[in-house]
Amino acid sequence: MTSQPIRIPVRIIGIDPGLRRTGWGVIESEGNRLVYIGCGSVEPPDDLSLASRLRAIHEGLAAVLGEFKPAEAAIEQTFVNKDGVATLKLGQARGVALLAPALFGIEVAEYAPNQVKKTVVGAGHADKNQIGVMLKILLPKAEPPSPDAADALAIAITHAHHRQGQALRMKVAGL
Repeated sequence: MTSQPIRIPVRIIGIDPGLRRTGWGVIESEGNRLVYIGCGSVEPPDDLSLASRLRAIHEGLAAVLGEFKPAEAAIEQTFVNKDGVATLKLGQARGVALLAPALFGIEVAEYAPNQVKKTVVGAGHADKNQIGVMLKILLPKAEPPSPDAADALAIAITHAHHRQGQALRMKVAGL
């Protein structure tokens, strides 16, 4: 008889980037078990210049990364909307959100918004209320203070469910 491998818990941060509010959520995943660790958002003041807002996002995420020490990170991919300027600004916030974990030596996985919704709710076009209901089931101790923090937890959950497959794909690709 062979013994089962010991499952080591992995701490994951999910990040939902935005210029006004960048949500973050930290969970631990051990096999199929998910444990809520913390969540919140980085909210730069509205009167700051773009460069100062981006700096505030970086500093806020760096503080969260330093406090919670996640081993893996996940971020939502940007969807392109009709307003090109807004999409470009969101892309800049997303770039900072990708940079912060990278500076801590943490690989960052990316997930499409529909993949996050499908993983957490079971439907790719779920609304924020449905995500909130499923978060209460999957992480009963979590009480996200904003929709952005809830989305970040959903991104972390998505990574917890897909991380093994992604690692295998990268190994096969030789990365």
